[in-house]
Amino acid sequence: MAAYRHMLVSAALVLLVSTYVTAKDEDADEGITVETIEEEEDYQSPQVDPKRVFLSEHFDDEAAFKKKWIKSEAKKQGVDENIAKYDGKWEIQTPARRILKNDLGLVLTTEAKHAAISALLDRPFEFKDKPLVVQYEVTMQEGQNCGGAYIKLLSKGVNTKADLRQFHDQTPYTIMFGPDKCGNDNKLHFIFRHKNPKNGTIEEKHAKKPTQRLDDIYKDKEPHLYTLVVRPDNTFTILVDNKEANSGSLLEDFTPPINPPKEIEDPDDKKPNDWDEREKIVDPTASKPDDWDEKEPAQIIDPNAVKPDGWLDNEPDMIPDPEATKPEDWDEEMDGVWEAPLVDNPLCTAAPGCGEWKPPTIPNPSYKGIWRAPLIPNPNYKGKWSPRLIPNPHYFNDEHPFRMTPIHAVGFELWSMSPQLLFDNLIITDEVAVAEHWALQSYALKRAKINSDAESAVERMLKYAGENPWVYAVVIIGSFIFVGLIAYLCCGPSTVADTDAEVKKTDALVDDDPHQSEGEGEAELEGEGGDDEQDKPSKADLEGPEQAADSTDTTPLVDTEGAGDGQRKRKPRKE
Repeated sequence: MAAYRHMLVSAALVLLVSTYVTAKDEDADEGITVETIEEEEDYQSPQVDPKRVFLSEHFDDEAAFKKKWIKSEAKKQGVDENIAKYDGKWEIQTPARRILKNDLGLVLTTEAKHAAISALLDRPFEFKDKPLVVQYEVTMQEGQNCGGAYIKLLSKGVNTKADLRQFHDQTPYTIMFGPDKCGNDNKLHFIFRHKNPKNGTIEEKHAKKPTQRLDDIYKDKEPHLYTLVVRPDNTFTILVDNKEANSGSLLEDFTPPINPPKEIEDPDDKKPNDWDEREKIVDPTASKPDDWDEKEPAQIIDPNAVKPDGWLDNEPDMIPDPEATKPEDWDEEMDGVWEAPLVDNPLCTAAPGCGEWKPPTIPNPSYKGIWRAPLIPNPNYKGKWSPRLIPNPHYFNDEHPFRMTPIHAVGFELWSMSPQLLFDNLIITDEVAVAEHWALQSYALKRAKINSDAESAVERMLKYAGENPWVYAVVIIGSFIFVGLIAYLCCGPSTVADTDAEVKKTDALVDDDPHQSEGEGEAELEGEGGDDEQDKPSKADLEGPEQAADSTDTTPLVDTEGAGDGQRKRKPRKE
């Protein structure tokens, strides 16, 4: 029986373990990405056809970075001279959390300093018949309390490296895009500078806020991918980690709107003096009724009230606590005369009340309050006055706001209260597929490695079970078998134990009793064959000679329930 139980337990364990091993083997056979990416593998910088991009920068080549990117030597306008200089530090560094070997990024290492850096595009981007696609990664390695991580696409006119050295907050840009946070105010900027086709003035247009809050990107310290797509049909889409965060129309979803209204209120129009905007007025013909008494109070004493029987007029509601004692350290000169604290009067508990009885008040049936004349429609009402509308002298209708000022350069011009902002894998193109492929070679590998590191064995099993529902059936059946075996082992019948128990209870003999001695057997058989009760030897007579003959036997005595007087000595059990 014991061997059979061990066999069943082993079979159940083999079933459960084999299910997990099969899951791991099939994961390996299917080539799941998260299982194949290892930190030891050398990371290859993303590659792209230069003819299909206007700028691609992975920041993995520090020598090439120093030739292309220029740190600003300008001063920020409109701030104190002590903090106006762009002296924030930019460095090419390995990420603080190493995800892919040999992967580097551009890091703003300082905090509470203005910092600006920029680079010329390989060729200018002109807004014609192809979309603008801007994509880059940001890792807030120490989170973000207050500061931005947005990018500026600098307008035509920034043409040389000398211009880049003078890059500052007032440098004209065409688009500003990216995350920005201060306190609880989280933003994902998309701002473009629109040129008025009528007078040439420039005005910033701000996209509507995203429909969802993006709190995690500022505190999880992980890389996040920001993508902006602006199309020739005047639509735009913003993606965060390849998921849509905002979208809309340049014509409809920006503030202030692209096109001004056709008509505006006449600033010279004035409201006439006799213009009555009152919809209702007091009835001039109404008068207070003669029986209207404004002196009647709202509440009066109930004339029908009667003091309840048992009311204790001379008992206060509160009395000094009779059990209270003055503290030993009480100094009356310093603390004043000590008074016991007040407690509820116990006599008032059973009584209707204590103290002076006063009848309750009730609403006064004669009360009418202050008389006021009723309101009636105003016969002179003309409605709410508003100035007349006139044609807007500044009106224009720009049906193609996509045609923005050409872009010649790109830069980061930032202030951050949190250091170690890391930027990586910037690309500007006019093909969405190119940006997607660029991300597959960079961001997707990081995200897969992060997910792989975060997944425990249990999570991988659950993922596999979700893809293969039959695993749930196997696990459920195996669990029932395992629980059943445990219950059987703990509570199931035991033949040997039951036999021993029966012997202990009755002291009767059984076939092949391993505990029976020869002397005991013979004695009991003789006892059964005699008819005279007086000739029957007692148990003491039977056991006495054996004990005397074997005085050196060290076999312990076993006390058996219901076995009569004394103790019975048994031979040790042989297995």
